Amino acid sequence: MTAKRQGIFMSGSIKNRKRLTSFQIILLGFVGVILLGALILTLPFSSKSGRFTPFNQSLFTATSAVCVTGLVVQDTATYWSGFGQAVILLLIQIGGLGVITMAASFALLSGKKISFSQRSTMQSAISAPSVGGIVKLTGFVIKGTLIFELAGALAMMPVFIIDHGPRGIWMSFFHSISAFCNAGFDLMGKPDAKFSSMTAYSAHPVINIVLMLLIIIGGIGFLTWRDVVTYRFRFKRYRLQSKVILLTSAVLLVLPAILFFFNDFAQLPLGDRIFGSLFQSVTTRTAGFNTLDLASMTKVGQAVFIALMLVGGSPGSTAGGMKTTTIAVLIFNAVACFSRKEDAECFGRRIEPGAVKIASTVFLMYITLCFSGAAVISGIEQLPLGICLFETASAVGTVGLTLGITPSLGVASQMILAVLMFLGRVGGLTVIYAAISSPPKKLSKLPQENITVG
Repeated sequence: MTAKRQGIFMSGSIKNRKRLTSFQIILLGFVGVILLGALILTLPFSSKSGRFTPFNQSLFTATSAVCVTGLVVQDTATYWSGFGQAVILLLIQIGGLGVITMAASFALLSGKKISFSQRSTMQSAISAPSVGGIVKLTGFVIKGTLIFELAGALAMMPVFIIDHGPRGIWMSFFHSISAFCNAGFDLMGKPDAKFSSMTAYSAHPVINIVLMLLIIIGGIGFLTWRDVVTYRFRFKRYRLQSKVILLTSAVLLVLPAILFFFNDFAQLPLGDRIFGSLFQSVTTRTAGFNTLDLASMTKVGQAVFIALMLVGGSPGSTAGGMKTTTIAVLIFNAVACFSRKEDAECFGRRIEPGAVKIASTVFLMYITLCFSGAAVISGIEQLPLGICLFETASAVGTVGLTLGITPSLGVASQMILAVLMFLGRVGGLTVIYAAISSPPKKLSKLPQENITVG
């Protein structure tokens, strides 16, 4: 082969080399940040004891932080040093906004131009409907995030400073970012009361209200923010997705709160009962804080928790889970089936069949991950299946609530939870799309034949 022909061949090979898809970039971005965070947390200066942390514990913590879950094997306040806590908070912020969004924000600040392929990746990362205007939307997301997190920190700061002195400033910012990103990490643990979460503030109006608002705002999705900011109270002008998200979120907040009020917290004083019911209803939507003892709740209450944790937040938000729109689409489709209508409908619009197919797939995937993970952990640890279901639902829904068994689980069980957290944050479909390339489109179709279902 002549040098000229060899050059042409190599040039053609480079041009034909397959580029990474948006899904693969997102997947690799999350993996890279988790591994880097785990390595840093392993180092002696990340722990208060000044000793190396076992890699499996650092990996679990980094995965939980980047996947904004909140499940921990070491108490954040008493085990990790100030540096380690700062690393965890940075991982939470990166995971909450998304690795791609954070990278794009640094590129924008440095004045670099964003290529079309990069814009396409950004679109997939924040579930935007189109590539057009994606850079402007990313800037809106970053500004909104900083404003809400700063406002939340300033609102809680007087309370934390009175209770904890100068350290209250750090605690205010930590909890504000953790709440907005729906992470559930806290700094409330003490040597004699580890893993206490926000139980010390179960009836404090300021802390309860601020945390709930941050969790809700962070969990409804960036595109829904934009509709609210743009159209304010003109609800009819919102996009269909924003309408569905707001309606579903309201139902999933109010109905469980009523159930908890009458069923689980009836023995509490009225004020504690109201805040406890509302907060537990809000936090199950992937936030992970708790102000009351979850282990003392009734079996019915814990079952509702499992269902809410699996649902999670909304698309394009800081939250994980199968998403509110997934459940809403399945319900609308069921209503259409009961009414003998051909298509699912809501707010005077028809939902495309493709959305119903994806919603069914996502629902099946999360249910399978939750139950199979719980079954394996139950077999390994010899624990009741119900308790294990609570932990796996919390992991795959990226919630972080626990009945107290996660720190005592073996390494194998903890790694199962870590995998579930990763799949719950990145999204099972993202992993599948990253692993399997799109099949070529076919002009012909196979013969159709009916199957009786139901």
